[in-house]
Formats: sequence, structure tokens, C-alpha cells
Amino acid sequence: MAAYHHHPLDRFIAGADKALRVIAGVASASRPNPAARAADAEMSEAERRHAAGLMRVNHVGEVCAQALYNAQARFARTDAIREQFEHSSREEEDHLAWTAQRLGELNSHISVLNPLFYGGAYALGTVAAVLGDARSLGFVVETERQVEAHLASHLDKLPPQDAKSRAIVDQMRLDEIEHGAAAQRLGAVNVPAPVQGVMAVMGKVMTTTAYYV
Repeated sequence: MAAYHHHPLDRFIAGADKALRVIAGVASASRPNPAARAADAEMSEAERRHAAGLMRVNHVGEVCAQALYNAQARFARTDAIREQFEHSSREEEDHLAWTAQRLGELNSHISVLNPLFYGGAYALGTVAAVLGDARSLGFVVETERQVEAHLASHLDKLPPQDAKSRAIVDQMRLDEIEHGAAAQRLGAVNVPAPVQGVMAVMGKVMTTTAYYV
């Protein structure tokens, strides 16, 4: 039975539990890790640190995605919209697990700022949802458009021989495209250009900070 049919207190407890697991970097993937099919490669220490920085940025992006989708699902007006948000959230949790695993393989760590990023993203998702399903879906479309472009840039920035990280990022990119397309099919309205600009600036601050911490 879907979580939204439960008592409000049950939904709150389930949401709080998920938030804590996301912030702590504890996630379970429902699909095989794409990196499992890729060969490992020798990298210099500088290349390894750079790859880790990029994957930490991607992990933070997935922390934010979980917060956004959790908030939007909680305040969605219809079951169809809520189910789409929950479906996308489950696939984003795969990304969360894959990036966390890759960070461990690169002898690095998740961001210490995850609680801050989660809280901020949850607030944004709540605002988007309160504006109505069409605007909430439009927020998803624009978010996924910006994330897809960001992931495409990482495919250019990752060390060429880092096939494992590249396999993860490429699958994430494909999933983000589909999430945006699904939101579009459900009736998304375009996000105004000024809001798109604000979202881009906030994304830049997040990616720059998460690369290091």
C-alpha cells in the first residue's frame, strides 16, 4: 500500500526516517550499479580527488532530489502526480546509493553539508507543491533540465579512464531526462525565466561547495 494512504503520523514518521537515511548517506538501490560492468582504472592522486569531488557533487544532487520529490509527493493534489513523484524518487535513490558507493571506492566521503542541502531542497519542493501540481511538475522539468546539463558536463570533466564513475553519471543522466519528460507529459507548465535563473545560481553555489566539502 502506498505511503499516502497511511495515517498522517505514519507518513510523518516514514518521511523523517527517510530524511535521516538520506542525510547519512544510507540508501538501497533497486537496480544494479552500472559501474559493476565497467573496468576499474589506474588514476593519479589528483585525478582520484577530482573524480571524488565530482561524485560528491552528484551525491549532493541526489540528496536534494530526494528532498524535492519527498516534499512534492507529500503535498501533491492528485494520486497520479504523487505516484510519479514517488516513482522518480525511487530511481533517484538508486543514484544516491551508486554515488555513495563510488565515493567509498575513491576513498572519499559524502558532503558534511547534506543536512543543510536536504532542508533547503525540501523547503523549495514544498513551495513548488503548494503552488499546484502543474507548477510543481514544471519545477521538476526545469530542475531535471539543469541537472541533465550538469551531468553531461561531468562526463567531459571526469578522468577519461574513470569508466566506473562515467557509467554511473551516464545512467543518471538518462534517468533525469526521463523524469523530466514524465513530468512534462503529466501537464507541467513552464517555470518563469527569472525563477530559472535563481535555480541556476542556487545550483552553482551547491555544486561549487559540495566539490570540496
